[in-house]
Amino acid sequence: MSQMNKSFIKFATDFGPLAVFFFYYYNNDKDLTIAIPPFIITTLVALAIVWFLEKKIPMVPLIGGILITFFGGLTIYFDNPIFIYIKPTVINILFGLTLFFGKYFSKEPMLKKILGKSIALTDAGWNLLNKRWMFFFFALAILNECVWRTQSEEFWVNFKVWGMLPITFIFTAFQISLINQHKISE
Repeated sequence: MSQMNKSFIKFATDFGPLAVFFFYYYNNDKDLTIAIPPFIITTLVALAIVWFLEKKIPMVPLIGGILITFFGGLTIYFDNPIFIYIKPTVINILFGLTLFFGKYFSKEPMLKKILGKSIALTDAGWNLLNKRWMFFFFALAILNECVWRTQSEEFWVNFKVWGMLPITFIFTAFQISLINQHKISE
């Protein structure tokens, strides 16, 4: 399979379920109970496609798929959107706690275990990057709680994608100077 095909499939499996969610949400009077089942199904199909093509599923999409299915199912079963609202909070807290407690189960920062093959940093660099991401995940959890508790459902749905995603990209871009400062030449 060509690199372009792999890139397209990665993009489709990452963002296809989200596009399906938006389609059903905005074409059914902004009703989460109608939009969530196709979202769950397309998420599971996307994970199956990744498994079929790569014989493995990366940890972050796997956890995301499990939590989408779990919290989406609770939202539908109890007919209460609070479950889908708190999903990003739970995910971000889990990621933050993983980075925090990872140092107690390993001699190195958890982020180094996750990204260590893609970049080479000094120990100080990994520790700083791990702390920054840990605090970032906790801040995103707090931000999600503030938004869903104070804004309309439609605002939260849009913020979840068009707010949190750019915030994450911007935060990531601000880490480049730290990475360059602590990069180990190979």
